Amino acid sequence: MWGGGGGVGAPALAAELFDRGWSVVATARDTTTRTPLHDLADRSDGRVSVEHLDINEPGHLAPLHERLAHRQLDLLFVNAGTTNNEQTPIGAVPTSDFVQVMITNALSPMRVIEALEDLVSPTGLIGAMSSGQGSITNNTTAGREVYRGSKAALNMFMRSFANRQSETQRAFALLAPGWIRTALGGPDAPFTVDESVPLLVDVLLAKLGTPGLAYLDRSGQTVPW
Repeated sequence: MWGGGGGVGAPALAAELFDRGWSVVATARDTTTRTPLHDLADRSDGRVSVEHLDINEPGHLAPLHERLAHRQLDLLFVNAGTTNNEQTPIGAVPTSDFVQVMITNALSPMRVIEALEDLVSPTGLIGAMSSGQGSITNNTTAGREVYRGSKAALNMFMRSFANRQSETQRAFALLAPGWIRTALGGPDAPFTVDESVPLLVDVLLAKLGTPGLAYLDRSGQTVPW
């Protein structure tokens, strides 16, 4: 299952897995607008389905779980991200901006994971899209302070979640995809979605079957917390 949101395009990630022979359950926030995920589903011969989920609406989670209750997931991955005015220092950030970024980037992904984790195979993978900017060690430039903090919070929450499952054989992954040309990354980013997505899927599939949590970049290298 691939959870939609911001950041690296969920349609491209879903399409990459589909092209590698996987069946995919993807989610879309907007039920009124046709998306590339729907186009993918139409050509998938039933191997791709699109479910409704606004990641910031907790009330959507129980109905989604009920609709998926007959399935076992080998991989549950949540991809969500938003940001604020990136040059605003933390002391000047409006409370509403802070709350929106933290909920979307940290709290909501963990709510999805907590709500759906029982559908994941005992030897499956549970992961989320983080960012290299969530690394406290690597923060040498400042800027994007709320975004950085939200991804560091996601990393901490995911680490707690994985620790609660330390006796299982599940794999857990946080991906730092690099700076990618998306609506969130902007036009000046050095990497394209097309070149990035296969690398990210390679990293996830290499982690599948290896228990424990890893914070990994697009090359599969460990990112310092």
